[in-house]
Amino acid sequence: MKKSGNIILGLGLIAVVVSLSLLYAGHKTILPVLGLRQVLRPVDDELVVGRAYTIKDEKGSLITRISRRVHVGDEIITAEGKHYRVQKVDGELATARFLGMDRDLLAYNELFSKMELPAAAPVRNNRPVVIYHTHSDESYLPSDGSASIPFRGGIFQVGDSYTHSLASDGARVLHDKTPHDPHDDNAYYRSRRTAVQLLQKNPIAIFDVHRDGVDDPEFYRRIVSNEQVAQMRFVVGRQNPHMAANLDFAKRLMAYANKMHWPIAKDIFVAEGNYNQDLLPTAILIEAGTYTNRKEEAMRGIDLLADAVPVILGITGPASRPEAPEYEKPVTDPTARRSGVRSSLVWVIIITLIGGGIFVLISAGSYEKAKEQLSHFFGRELADIWKTKAKKRDLERQEENGGKRG
Repeated sequence: MKKSGNIILGLGLIAVVVSLSLLYAGHKTILPVLGLRQVLRPVDDELVVGRAYTIKDEKGSLITRISRRVHVGDEIITAEGKHYRVQKVDGELATARFLGMDRDLLAYNELFSKMELPAAAPVRNNRPVVIYHTHSDESYLPSDGSASIPFRGGIFQVGDSYTHSLASDGARVLHDKTPHDPHDDNAYYRSRRTAVQLLQKNPIAIFDVHRDGVDDPEFYRRIVSNEQVAQMRFVVGRQNPHMAANLDFAKRLMAYANKMHWPIAKDIFVAEGNYNQDLLPTAILIEAGTYTNRKEEAMRGIDLLADAVPVILGITGPASRPEAPEYEKPVTDPTARRSGVRSSLVWVIIITLIGGGIFVLISAGSYEKAKEQLSHFFGRELADIWKTKAKKRDLERQEENGGKRG
Protein backbone atom coordinates (compact mmCIF):
# COMPACT_ATOMS: atom_id res chain seq x y z
CA MET A 1 0.00 0.00 0.00
CA LYS A 2 2.83 2.34 0.90
CA LYS A 3 4.54 1.54 -2.41
CA SER A 4 1.34 2.35 -4.30
CA GLY A 5 1.04 5.66 -2.46
CA ASN A 6 4.63 6.57 -3.35
CA ILE A 7 3.96 5.78 -7.01
CA ILE A 8 0.88 8.05 -7.01
CA LEU A 9 2.85 10.77 -5.25
CA GLY A 10 5.70 10.45 -7.73
CA LEU A 11 3.28 10.70 -10.65
CA GLY A 12 1.76 13.80 -9.07
CA LEU A 13 5.14 15.49 -8.77
CA ILE A 14 6.00 14.54 -12.35
CA ALA A 15 2.69 16.09 -13.45
CA VAL A 16 3.62 19.31 -11.64
CA VAL A 17 7.02 19.50 -13.37
CA VAL A 18 5.59 18.69 -16.82
CA SER A 19 2.76 21.19 -16.39
CA LEU A 20 5.19 23.87 -15.29
CA SER A 21 7.41 23.25 -18.31
CA LEU A 22 4.48 23.31 -20.73
CA LEU A 23 3.01 26.45 -19.21
CA TYR A 24 6.36 28.23 -19.31
CA ALA A 25 6.95 27.21 -22.93
CA GLY A 26 3.43 27.99 -24.09
CA HIS A 27 2.33 30.99 -22.03
CA LYS A 28 3.30 33.39 -24.82
CA THR A 29 1.19 31.74 -27.48
CA ILE A 30 -1.97 31.42 -25.37
CA LEU A 31 -3.76 34.62 -24.41
CA PRO A 32 -3.45 34.89 -20.61
CA VAL A 33 -6.76 34.74 -18.76
CA LEU A 34 -6.44 35.86 -15.16
CA GLY A 35 -9.95 35.13 -13.93
CA LEU A 36 -13.54 34.13 -14.68
CA ARG A 37 -14.42 37.72 -15.48
CA GLN A 38 -12.00 37.71 -18.41
CA VAL A 39 -13.49 34.47 -19.75
CA LEU A 40 -17.01 35.93 -19.76
CA ARG A 41 -16.23 39.41 -21.16
CA PRO A 42 -15.22 40.31 -24.73
CA VAL A 43 -11.48 40.31 -25.46
CA ASP A 44 -11.84 43.51 -27.48
CA ASP A 45 -13.45 46.46 -25.67
CA GLU A 46 -13.47 48.70 -28.73
CA LEU A 47 -16.82 50.18 -29.76
CA VAL A 48 -18.21 50.73 -33.25
CA VAL A 49 -17.11 54.02 -34.79
CA GLY A 50 -19.13 57.00 -33.64
CA ARG A 51 -19.81 55.59 -30.18
CA ALA A 52 -17.63 56.69 -27.30
CA TYR A 53 -17.49 56.91 -23.53
CA THR A 54 -17.16 60.34 -21.93
CA ILE A 55 -15.11 60.51 -18.73
CA LYS A 56 -15.60 63.43 -16.36
CA ASP A 57 -14.17 64.31 -12.98
CA GLU A 58 -16.23 64.59 -9.80
CA LYS A 59 -16.98 68.26 -10.56
CA GLY A 60 -18.37 67.38 -13.98
CA SER A 61 -15.41 68.67 -16.02
CA LEU A 62 -14.39 66.71 -19.10
CA ILE A 63 -11.26 64.57 -18.72
CA THR A 64 -11.32 62.61 -21.97
CA ARG A 65 -13.36 60.60 -24.46
CA ILE A 66 -12.56 57.18 -25.87
CA SER A 67 -14.26 54.73 -28.23
CA ARG A 68 -13.85 51.65 -26.07
CA ARG A 69 -15.73 50.30 -23.06
CA VAL A 70 -14.72 51.98 -19.83
CA HIS A 71 -14.67 50.00 -16.58
CA VAL A 72 -14.39 50.90 -12.91
CA GLY A 73 -10.67 50.88 -12.12
CA ASP A 74 -9.52 52.20 -15.50
CA GLU A 75 -7.08 55.10 -15.23
CA ILE A 76 -6.16 58.18 -17.22
CA ILE A 77 -2.89 60.11 -17.07
CA THR A 78 -3.07 63.38 -18.96
CA ALA A 79 -0.24 65.10 -20.81
CA GLU A 80 -0.04 67.58 -17.91
CA GLY A 81 0.45 64.70 -15.45
CA LYS A 82 -3.01 64.59 -13.84
CA HIS A 83 -3.86 61.06 -12.72
CA TYR A 84 -7.47 59.85 -12.51
CA ARG A 85 -9.17 56.55 -11.69
CA VAL A 86 -12.68 55.65 -12.86
CA GLN A 87 -15.04 55.23 -9.87
CA LYS A 88 -18.43 54.91 -11.54
CA VAL A 89 -19.81 54.01 -14.97
CA ASP A 90 -23.40 54.85 -15.92
CA GLY A 91 -24.17 53.96 -19.53
CA GLU A 92 -21.50 55.68 -21.63
CA LEU A 93 -20.70 58.29 -18.97
CA ALA A 94 -17.93 57.56 -16.47
CA THR A 95 -16.87 59.51 -13.40
CA ALA A 96 -13.22 59.48 -12.32
CA ARG A 97 -11.54 60.59 -9.11
CA PHE A 98 -8.45 62.79 -9.19
CA LEU A 99 -5.55 60.89 -7.58
CA GLY A 100 -3.05 63.73 -7.77
CA MET A 101 -0.18 64.52 -10.10
CA ASP A 102 1.67 61.47 -11.39
CA ARG A 103 5.09 61.54 -9.73
CA ASP A 104 6.80 59.37 -12.32
CA LEU A 105 5.67 61.53 -15.21
CA LEU A 106 6.73 64.70 -13.39
CA ALA A 107 10.16 63.16 -12.70
CA TYR A 108 10.57 62.23 -16.37
CA ASN A 109 9.48 65.72 -17.41
CA GLU A 110 12.20 67.21 -15.22
CA LEU A 111 14.82 64.72 -16.41
CA PHE A 112 14.14 65.27 -20.10
CA SER A 113 14.00 69.05 -19.71
CA LYS A 114 17.68 68.91 -18.68
CA MET A 115 18.85 66.20 -21.10
CA GLU A 116 20.97 67.32 -24.02
CA LEU A 117 21.59 65.13 -27.04
CA PRO A 118 24.78 65.19 -29.10
CA ALA A 119 24.42 66.72 -32.57
CA ALA A 120 24.96 63.31 -34.20
CA ALA A 121 23.68 60.66 -31.80
CA PRO A 122 25.34 57.27 -32.45
CA VAL A 123 23.22 54.13 -32.82
CA ARG A 124 23.72 52.03 -29.68
CA ASN A 125 21.23 49.20 -30.21
CA ASN A 126 20.33 47.43 -33.45
CA ARG A 127 17.40 45.34 -32.21
CA PRO A 128 14.34 46.03 -34.37
CA VAL A 129 11.30 48.09 -33.50
CA VAL A 130 8.20 46.09 -34.53
CA ILE A 131 4.96 47.63 -35.83
CA TYR A 132 1.78 45.66 -36.53
CA HIS A 133 -1.98 46.23 -36.63
CA THR A 134 -4.56 44.13 -34.77
CA HIS A 135 -7.41 45.98 -36.51
CA SER A 136 -6.14 45.93 -40.07
CA ASP A 137 -9.37 47.38 -41.49
CA GLU A 138 -9.20 50.68 -39.59
CA SER A 139 -9.27 53.70 -41.87
CA TYR A 140 -9.86 57.46 -41.97
CA LEU A 141 -13.19 58.53 -43.42
CA PRO A 142 -12.18 61.88 -44.98
CA SER A 143 -9.11 60.43 -46.77
CA ASP A 144 -10.02 56.78 -47.38
CA GLY A 145 -13.73 57.24 -48.06
CA SER A 146 -14.65 54.75 -45.35
CA ALA A 147 -13.97 54.15 -41.67
CA SER A 148 -13.25 50.49 -42.42
CA ILE A 149 -11.57 48.85 -45.41
CA PRO A 150 -11.25 45.10 -44.70
CA PHE A 151 -7.73 43.65 -45.05
CA ARG A 152 -6.21 46.92 -46.38
CA GLY A 153 -7.17 49.75 -44.07
CA GLY A 154 -5.61 53.18 -44.17
CA ILE A 155 -3.94 52.37 -40.86
CA PHE A 156 -1.27 50.53 -42.89
CA GLN A 157 -0.17 53.82 -44.47
CA VAL A 158 0.07 55.37 -40.99
CA GLY A 159 2.29 52.43 -40.03
CA ASP A 160 4.40 53.02 -43.16
CA SER A 161 4.90 56.66 -42.20
CA TYR A 162 5.90 55.63 -38.66
CA THR A 163 8.34 53.11 -40.12
CA HIS A 164 10.06 55.65 -42.38
CA SER A 165 10.36 58.25 -39.62
CA LEU A 166 11.80 55.76 -37.12
CA ALA A 167 14.29 54.53 -39.71
CA SER A 168 15.43 58.08 -40.48
CA ASP A 169 16.01 58.56 -36.74
CA GLY A 170 18.36 55.56 -36.57
CA ALA A 171 16.04 52.66 -35.69
CA ARG A 172 15.81 49.35 -37.51
CA VAL A 173 12.11 48.70 -38.12
CA LEU A 174 9.95 45.69 -39.04
CA HIS A 175 6.46 46.69 -40.20
CA ASP A 176 4.22 43.63 -40.40
CA LYS A 177 1.08 44.00 -42.54
CA THR A 178 -0.59 40.70 -41.75
CA PRO A 179 -4.38 41.29 -41.76
CA HIS A 180 -6.35 40.09 -38.74
CA ASP A 181 -9.88 40.63 -40.05
CA PRO A 182 -12.68 40.54 -39.25
CA HIS A 183 -12.77 43.35 -36.70
CA ASP A 184 -14.33 41.27 -33.94
CA ASP A 185 -13.68 39.99 -30.41
CA ASN A 186 -11.20 37.43 -31.72
CA ALA A 187 -8.93 39.90 -33.55
CA TYR A 188 -6.49 40.02 -30.62
CA TYR A 189 -6.22 36.22 -30.61
CA ARG A 190 -5.33 36.31 -34.32
CA SER A 191 -2.89 39.19 -33.96
CA ARG A 192 -1.25 37.42 -31.01
CA ARG A 193 0.01 34.74 -33.41
CA THR A 194 1.60 37.47 -35.51
CA ALA A 195 3.15 39.14 -32.46
CA VAL A 196 4.57 35.84 -31.18
CA GLN A 197 6.20 35.20 -34.58
CA LEU A 198 7.67 38.71 -34.52
CA LEU A 199 9.15 38.02 -31.07
CA GLN A 200 11.54 35.61 -32.79
CA LYS A 201 13.23 38.71 -34.28
CA ASN A 202 14.17 39.81 -30.74
CA PRO A 203 12.47 43.22 -30.95
CA ILE A 204 13.35 46.08 -28.66
CA ALA A 205 9.70 47.22 -28.66
CA ILE A 206 6.34 46.32 -30.22
CA PHE A 207 3.77 48.91 -31.31
CA ASP A 208 0.21 47.93 -32.19
CA VAL A 209 -1.01 50.94 -34.20
CA HIS A 210 -4.76 51.77 -34.28
CA ARG A 211 -7.02 54.77 -34.73
CA ASP A 212 -9.81 55.77 -32.35
CA GLY A 213 -13.55 55.84 -33.08
CA VAL A 214 -14.47 59.16 -31.43
CA ASP A 215 -16.66 61.06 -33.90
CA ASP A 216 -15.30 64.60 -33.30
CA PRO A 217 -12.11 65.22 -35.34
CA GLU A 218 -11.30 68.29 -33.21
CA PHE A 219 -10.87 66.06 -30.16
CA TYR A 220 -7.51 64.84 -31.55
CA ARG A 221 -6.65 67.73 -33.91
CA ARG A 222 -3.92 70.12 -32.75
CA ILE A 223 -1.25 72.43 -34.13
CA VAL A 224 2.02 70.85 -32.98
CA SER A 225 5.45 72.09 -34.06
CA ASN A 226 3.72 74.31 -36.63
CA GLU A 227 1.87 71.39 -38.24
CA GLN A 228 -1.78 70.39 -38.12
CA VAL A 229 -1.71 66.85 -36.74
CA ALA A 230 -3.77 64.21 -34.98
CA GLN A 231 -2.53 63.54 -31.45
CA MET A 232 -1.41 60.13 -30.23
CA ARG A 233 -2.98 58.24 -27.31
CA PHE A 234 -1.25 55.33 -25.55
CA VAL A 235 -3.36 52.43 -24.24
CA VAL A 236 -1.94 50.09 -21.59
CA GLY A 237 -3.71 46.88 -20.52
CA ARG A 238 -3.98 46.59 -16.76
CA GLN A 239 -4.81 42.85 -16.74
CA ASN A 240 -1.33 42.01 -17.84
CA PRO A 241 1.69 40.84 -15.81
CA HIS A 242 3.92 43.38 -17.61
CA MET A 243 1.53 46.24 -16.89
CA ALA A 244 3.94 48.15 -14.61
CA ALA A 245 6.74 47.98 -17.17
CA ASN A 246 4.44 48.83 -20.10
CA LEU A 247 3.04 51.81 -18.20
CA ASP A 248 6.52 53.05 -17.32
CA PHE A 249 7.45 52.86 -21.01
CA ALA A 250 4.32 54.84 -21.95
CA LYS A 251 5.07 57.52 -19.34
CA ARG A 252 8.65 57.95 -20.54
CA LEU A 253 7.56 58.10 -24.16
CA MET A 254 4.80 60.64 -23.46
CA ALA A 255 7.13 62.83 -21.40
CA TYR A 256 9.92 62.92 -23.98
CA ALA A 257 7.65 63.17 -27.03
CA ASN A 258 5.83 66.11 -25.45
CA LYS A 259 9.14 67.73 -24.54
CA MET A 260 10.09 67.62 -28.22
CA HIS A 261 6.66 68.34 -29.74
CA TRP A 262 4.11 69.61 -27.19
CA PRO A 263 1.45 68.12 -26.92
CA ILE A 264 1.78 65.33 -29.48
CA ALA A 265 0.96 62.65 -26.87
CA LYS A 266 -2.62 63.27 -25.69
CA ASP A 267 -2.81 60.94 -22.70
CA ILE A 268 -2.33 57.42 -21.39
CA PHE A 269 -5.42 55.28 -20.92
CA VAL A 270 -4.94 52.29 -18.60
CA ALA A 271 -7.74 49.95 -19.65
CA GLU A 272 -9.20 46.67 -18.47
CA GLY A 273 -7.61 44.25 -20.90
CA ASN A 274 -4.37 42.67 -22.03
CA TYR A 275 -3.84 43.72 -25.68
CA ASN A 276 -1.04 41.14 -25.98
CA GLN A 277 1.21 43.43 -23.95
CA ASP A 278 2.27 40.54 -21.70
CA LEU A 279 4.61 39.53 -24.53
CA LEU A 280 7.12 42.32 -23.94
CA PRO A 281 7.74 45.00 -21.28
CA THR A 282 8.01 47.54 -24.10
CA ALA A 283 4.74 46.67 -25.87
CA ILE A 284 2.22 49.47 -26.31
CA LEU A 285 -0.97 50.27 -28.21
CA ILE A 286 -1.14 53.60 -30.06
CA GLU A 287 -4.35 55.35 -31.11
CA ALA A 288 -3.24 57.58 -34.01
CA GLY A 289 -6.05 60.11 -34.07
CA THR A 290 -9.62 59.12 -34.85
CA TYR A 291 -11.54 57.97 -37.92
CA THR A 292 -12.83 61.47 -38.69
CA ASN A 293 -9.33 62.95 -38.85
CA ARG A 294 -7.64 63.03 -42.20
CA LYS A 295 -5.14 60.21 -42.59
CA GLU A 296 -2.43 62.75 -43.38
CA GLU A 297 -2.97 64.34 -39.95
CA ALA A 298 -2.38 60.96 -38.28
CA MET A 299 0.71 60.39 -40.40
CA ARG A 300 2.20 63.75 -39.48
CA GLY A 301 1.37 63.12 -35.82
CA ILE A 302 2.98 59.70 -35.67
CA ASP A 303 6.05 61.09 -37.49
CA LEU A 304 6.53 63.57 -34.63
CA LEU A 305 6.12 60.78 -32.08
CA ALA A 306 8.82 58.79 -33.88
CA ASP A 307 11.39 61.47 -33.01
CA ALA A 308 11.20 60.43 -29.34
CA VAL A 309 11.20 56.63 -29.67
CA PRO A 310 14.91 55.87 -30.40
CA VAL A 311 16.09 57.89 -27.39
CA ILE A 312 13.58 56.34 -24.98
CA LEU A 313 14.50 52.82 -26.15
CA GLY A 314 18.24 53.52 -25.91
CA ILE A 315 18.76 53.06 -29.65
CA THR A 316 20.30 56.54 -29.77
CA GLY A 317 20.77 59.21 -27.15
CA PRO A 318 23.16 59.63 -24.22
CA ALA A 319 25.11 56.60 -23.07
CA SER A 320 23.66 55.00 -19.95
CA ARG A 321 25.64 54.91 -16.70
CA PRO A 322 25.25 51.82 -14.45
CA GLU A 323 25.41 54.03 -11.35
CA ALA A 324 22.67 56.36 -12.62
CA PRO A 325 19.30 56.49 -10.82
CA GLU A 326 16.71 54.05 -12.21
CA TYR A 327 14.53 56.70 -13.79
CA GLU A 328 17.48 58.03 -15.83
CA LYS A 329 18.21 54.70 -17.52
CA PRO A 330 16.57 53.76 -20.84
CA VAL A 331 13.80 51.18 -20.46
CA THR A 332 15.96 48.66 -22.32
CA ASP A 333 19.08 49.18 -20.17
CA PRO A 334 20.12 45.71 -18.88
CA THR A 335 21.12 47.22 -15.50
CA ALA A 336 17.69 48.79 -14.95
CA ARG A 337 15.02 47.20 -12.79
CA ARG A 338 11.84 46.58 -14.75
CA SER A 339 8.75 46.06 -12.63
CA GLY A 340 6.37 43.34 -13.69
CA VAL A 341 8.76 41.42 -15.92
CA ARG A 342 8.99 38.29 -13.77
CA SER A 343 5.45 38.27 -12.40
CA SER A 344 4.07 36.23 -15.32
CA LEU A 345 6.34 33.29 -14.54
CA VAL A 346 5.64 33.65 -10.81
CA TRP A 347 1.90 33.27 -11.46
CA VAL A 348 2.53 30.20 -13.61
CA ILE A 349 4.58 28.60 -10.81
CA ILE A 350 1.97 29.43 -8.15
CA ILE A 351 -0.95 28.07 -10.19
CA THR A 352 0.96 24.89 -11.11
CA LEU A 353 2.02 24.21 -7.51
CA ILE A 354 -1.56 24.70 -6.31
CA GLY A 355 -2.78 22.27 -9.00
CA GLY A 356 -0.10 19.74 -8.05
CA GLY A 357 -0.98 20.06 -4.37
CA ILE A 358 -4.66 19.40 -5.09
CA PHE A 359 -3.67 16.34 -7.16
CA VAL A 360 -1.60 14.92 -4.30
CA LEU A 361 -4.34 15.66 -1.74
CA ILE A 362 -7.01 13.87 -3.80
CA SER A 363 -4.70 10.91 -4.46
CA ALA A 364 -3.83 10.53 -0.78
CA GLY A 365 -7.42 10.84 0.41
CA SER A 366 -6.76 13.22 3.31
CA TYR A 367 -4.55 16.11 4.34
CA GLU A 368 -2.70 14.05 6.99
CA LYS A 369 -1.92 11.25 4.53
CA ALA A 370 -0.78 13.72 1.87
CA LYS A 371 1.48 15.42 4.42
CA GLU A 372 2.89 12.03 5.52
CA GLN A 373 3.54 10.92 1.93
CA LEU A 374 5.25 14.20 1.02
CA SER A 375 7.40 14.04 4.15
CA HIS A 376 8.33 10.43 3.46
CA PHE A 377 8.99 11.05 -0.24
CA PHE A 378 11.21 14.11 0.19
CA GLY A 379 12.90 12.66 3.28
CA ARG A 380 13.83 9.50 1.40
CA GLU A 381 14.93 11.38 -1.72
CA LEU A 382 17.08 13.83 0.22
CA ALA A 383 18.56 10.97 2.26
CA ASP A 384 19.46 9.14 -0.98
CA ILE A 385 21.10 12.29 -2.34
CA TRP A 386 23.18 12.76 0.82
CA LYS A 387 24.15 9.06 0.85
CA THR A 388 25.27 9.31 -2.79
CA LYS A 389 27.35 12.40 -2.03
CA ALA A 390 28.90 10.72 1.03
CA LYS A 391 29.84 7.61 -0.99
CA LYS A 392 31.37 9.81 -3.67
CA ARG A 393 33.50 11.62 -1.07
CA ASP A 394 34.66 8.29 0.43
CA LEU A 395 35.68 7.01 -3.01
CA GLU A 396 37.57 10.23 -3.73
CA ARG A 397 39.42 9.92 -0.40
CA GLN A 398 40.30 6.28 -1.12
CA GLU A 399 41.64 7.22 -4.54
CA GLU A 400 43.72 10.03 -3.04
CA ASN A 401 45.14 7.76 -0.33
CA GLY A 402 45.89 5.05 -2.89
CA GLY A 403 47.68 7.55 -5.10
CA LYS A 404 49.84 8.75 -2.20
CA ARG A 405 50.85 5.17 -1.22
CA GLY A 406 51.75 4.44 -4.84
